[in-house]
Amino acid sequence: MLELKNIVKKFSDKVIVNHLNLDVADGEILCIVGQSGGGKTTLLRCISGLEKIDEGSFIVDGKEFDPYKNENNDSVIGVVFQDYNLFPHLTVLDNITLAPQMALKQSKQEAQKEALKLLDGLALGDKADLYPYQLSGGQKQRVAIARALAMKPKILCYDEPTSALDPALTQTVKNIILDLKKEGMTQIIVTHDMKFAQDVADNILKVKPLEN
Repeated sequence: MLELKNIVKKFSDKVIVNHLNLDVADGEILCIVGQSGGGKTTLLRCISGLEKIDEGSFIVDGKEFDPYKNENNDSVIGVVFQDYNLFPHLTVLDNITLAPQMALKQSKQEAQKEALKLLDGLALGDKADLYPYQLSGGQKQRVAIARALAMKPKILCYDEPTSALDPALTQTVKNIILDLKKEGMTQIIVTHDMKFAQDVADNILKVKPLEN
């Protein structure tokens, strides 16, 4: 599904990712773990097009993929951010339907129908008309997952999806990730939680700060 070839990422003269080669198979769950400063989130941001690499290339489905120029990037890589990044002035339903209407050109009716289906599947069917401030951390996390899934990505990326959750909610997120795996979703997860990684991952990539 995804191949990284000789990826290099620098900030000024500091090398964060140094000639990384990596394959992620279709339907696989890859967890990226390691200590702070090891480049976990930077690597995820590079994959999702939020940070530009200095060298290397990405291959998706056997074809070279440019996450910085592809107009349909949102339908290839979806991201669930650590701080959720929900729009505070929009309802849950509007948070989920905004991007599909703008980027995928879905009608409002179609976008809402699919959003409500996603919310039902994530046990949030009764939260559609609420605003983010009215939700718990676990509910915000699930809304963020629904919003990413609404874009129909081929690959779903998560940045520390359990960092602010208690054990019960961590289990809920784990179940969601494993359910998506059953549906064939390729997933890449940045996490500091090794036990969580061991519970969900097909493969684990351990990173550490580079000596510069």
